[in-house]
Order: sequence, then structure tokens, then C-alpha cells
Amino acid sequence: MTAGRARTAVTGIFFVNGAAFSGWYARLPAIQDKLDLSPGQLGLALFAAPLGLLCAQPAVGAVVARRGSRSVVRLAPLFSAAIVLPALATNLGTLALAVLVVGAANGSLDIAMNAQGVAVERASGTRMFNSLHAAFSFGALAGAGLAAAAAAAGVAPLPHLAVSAALCAGGALVFIRRLLPDEGHPGARRLARPTWRLAALGVVAFAALLAEGSVFDWSGVFLDHSAGAAAGVAPLGLAAFSLCMGLGRLSADGIAERVGSAATARGGAVIAAAGIGVAIAVATPAAAVAGFALMGAGLSAVFPLALRAAGLDEDVPGPALAAVSTVGYAGFLTGPPVIGALADAGSLRSALLLVPSLCLVAAALSGHVRDPRPRAGSG
Repeated sequence: MTAGRARTAVTGIFFVNGAAFSGWYARLPAIQDKLDLSPGQLGLALFAAPLGLLCAQPAVGAVVARRGSRSVVRLAPLFSAAIVLPALATNLGTLALAVLVVGAANGSLDIAMNAQGVAVERASGTRMFNSLHAAFSFGALAGAGLAAAAAAAGVAPLPHLAVSAALCAGGALVFIRRLLPDEGHPGARRLARPTWRLAALGVVAFAALLAEGSVFDWSGVFLDHSAGAAAGVAPLGLAAFSLCMGLGRLSADGIAERVGSAATARGGAVIAAAGIGVAIAVATPAAAVAGFALMGAGLSAVFPLALRAAGLDEDVPGPALAAVSTVGYAGFLTGPPVIGALADAGSLRSALLLVPSLCLVAAALSGHVRDPRPRAGSG
């Protein structure tokens, strides 16, 4: 198995994962209407997704350490099939259970495919990790686009998600045959050994994903309520953020090759802080959309570089990747409600100041996102 074929395969898995797990989010309005759920009930059900992800990732990290990443990535078709479950829900309880399974499936594949990406990068000797996350971003755009087309055509969530799951599972079946056969270590640690560096990488990941989650949950509300944008303009903040994040990830590997991972992460975090700062300070529709776009470009490499640093610095990357990823997704989970509580106590503009503050914390800790030292005996 050549590293080039394995790179194509793991890139395809990242794309499939992004497409599969963005599509079902886009059909939530139809699922909510079908089950006659209030916004509060839907929010309660959706809380199960990150809960499932956070529970699954440490366990999968241990499996990857002992059996290798390919053994888990081979289950990608099964994980893709999980997106059908929310469309089968009949009430709030069954929806929450379905979302819990989807979150666990997403979290499991996330750890395994990132560990496979680390293995392929090591085998190829070529920096490529950020491009994998770019594939995820563009896969998410494709999945959301297909969902939008299905919704516009009046296709119900169940047939749409069934077709989407079949397409993603079929694509995964093509790619998994070309994955790198990395070997696990039966006696490997189940959990990462705690170090100051790993803790710092966790904080960087936490800050990056909290910032990302704030855009997903609050950019539209900010544009509508604080910046006075028209209804058709409000979604453009998230669209600009997502597009610039994908494009930024395509260029991040080359930038990091020239200036180093630490400098790339530091610069990206500062740019992200400046972007959201402009949006908050000026608070006009044009400035807000431009600010969110700049924020997406800046954040694009920060989380992937934190994961890469954790994985490449360990002989057995699974537990280290799981530790950093789990802390990061805790930020994605807790950030939006914290911002909501702060907004209730003051204003959304003041609450969003938490985001650039944490981006600057990530910039201060970016020295830990350094490239690994050459191993003894390596060329």
C-alpha cells in the first residue's frame, strides 16, 4: 500500500464524514415540525449529540492505540448509516436516543480518521493534515447543499437521509480498502499520559472550537439583532466563515511548512480574534460578514494543528488525539450556552467578547503547537 493511495483514501473518508454528518443537521427544521417539538425540546435532544461524542472518543482512542486506526475507520459505512436514525424518531425520547448514537458515531470516526491521517503523514513524509480537515469542511458544504436541495424539492427527511447515508457508505467502502495498515500495540496505554504540553494543546483546542461553535450558534442572531441585517443576509456570516475556513485549510499546510506550526497557529488565532473583534466593534452587516470570514480563515488551522501536535508527538497517537479532541469539543458544547447566559445578563455584543479573549489565550499557548523533534535514528 503506497502512502499516496492511502492519502487519497483518508482524504475521501474526511469528505464523507463531513457530508454525512452535516446533512442531518440541515433537516432538523423538518424533523422538529414532524415531531411538533418546541425550540427548548429540540435543544434538549440536540444536547445528546456532543454527549455521545464526548463519551465515545476516549474509548475509541484506546481501541485505536491497541488495534490501529484502520480497524475503526473500516466501520465508516456503519457510522454513516447512523444519520438515518433521527428521521425515524417518533417523539422527543427517541430523537434524543438517535442523536446520541449519531454523536457517538461521529466522535468515533473523528478520532480514528485523524489517527489514520497522522499515520499517513508520517509514512509520506509530507505535511498534509490541514488538507484533510479542508476535505471535511468541503464535505460538510456538499452535505448541507444536498440537504437544502432536498428540502426545497419537498423531499421528506427519511428518504433524503437514507439516500445520503447510502451514498456516503458506498463512498466509504471504496476508500477503506486503500487505508494504511497501521499496527496497534496490544499493551498500549488506554489514556494519554498527562503532561503540561498536552494540557496546553487541550486549551488551544477548547478555545478554537468554542470560537467555532459561537459562530454556528450566534452569527445569524448577531447579524439579525445586533447588526440590523435583513433576513436574507443573516445566514451569510456562517456561510462566509465556513467557506474561508475550508479555503484556509487548503493553504495551511504550505504556510506551516514555511514558518512552522507554532507560528501558523499563533497567527491564525490572532487573525481570528481580529475578525470577531471587527464584527463586534463595527456591528454593521458588511463588517460582520467580513469579520466572520476573517475569523474562519484564522481559525482554519488552529484545531487541526493542535490535534496534529498531539498525534505526532506520541508513539501511540490514539489516546493523545482523543484527549485533545474531547477537551476541544467540550468547548464547542459549553461555549454557545455560556454566551447565551452572558447575553441575557448584558448584551450579545458584550457576551461575544469572550471569543476574541479565548483566541488570544490560544495564541499565547501556541508555542506548544510546535513541530515534533526528529526521532532518534531518523534521517
